[in-house]
Amino acid sequence: MPYFEGSDKTSLFYTDWGQGKPVVFVAGAWLSSSAWEFQMLPLSEQGLRCVAFDKRGHGRSDWVGHGFDYDTLADDLAALLDHLDLRDVTLVAHSMGGGEVIRYLSRHGYDRISKVVLIAVTAPLMLQTPDNPEGIDRSLFDALGAERTKDRPRWMAQNAQAFFATHLGNQVSSELIAWTVQRCLDCSAKAAVEVVETGFSTDLRKEAGALQVPTLILHGDADASAPHHLTGRRLAQLVPDNIYKEYPGAGHGIFLTHTEQLNQDLHDFIEDASSRRR
Repeated sequence: MPYFEGSDKTSLFYTDWGQGKPVVFVAGAWLSSSAWEFQMLPLSEQGLRCVAFDKRGHGRSDWVGHGFDYDTLADDLAALLDHLDLRDVTLVAHSMGGGEVIRYLSRHGYDRISKVVLIAVTAPLMLQTPDNPEGIDRSLFDALGAERTKDRPRWMAQNAQAFFATHLGNQVSSELIAWTVQRCLDCSAKAAVEVVETGFSTDLRKEAGALQVPTLILHGDADASAPHHLTGRRLAQLVPDNIYKEYPGAGHGIFLTHTEQLNQDLHDFIEDASSRRR
């Protein structure tokens, strides 16, 4: 089984498929590298090298009880890129994984990175603050977290429909829903709490505004976990060189419900020679 050492010697699992331009996938909270199979399999068969890893506390990586802040998570990502000596990389992130990518770039620079794709990410800031009045009130976030922690399996199962936005006609099998819920449960209770707090409360507005690589932003207009008016649309206003695409009727699980369209957008962006860092 392929493993690498994170920034503090934590053992982290990774998957590496295909050959060609490297694409590194960064999952969001609770999900592991296995969540990207519907992107990694077809793209690796189209001449791309697809790499993904399990965040600390998730999947097959060490279930440590620390290091769920963006600095440490970004250093873990840096350790993977160093371990495989990847260059000219496209980083693809979902949900709070977008914060890991943004923090990686502000912390480690651009030597290895050519492009970025942000899918339904929680950046730049979801927490309500005096200068972010449209954000989500801390008390509401804490109440939701307490409900989720009380019975995590039940909460996951009950909220799966919202994740896929099935009420808007997205066709998802009961088996895929159950599979995704189990993927979300394959992380430690500690990690489940801490990574969501990091994604919710970290202010990435300044760092997002300083990105120096072409960026593709994909977001659903029915995303209940990362409302597009707080996240995708704001990133489109902040990131200097970006393409913003909003998918009608897509929820937070956009990469599972709109797979064909999203994969085509990914492939076109990665292979587009005109959208390269200058």
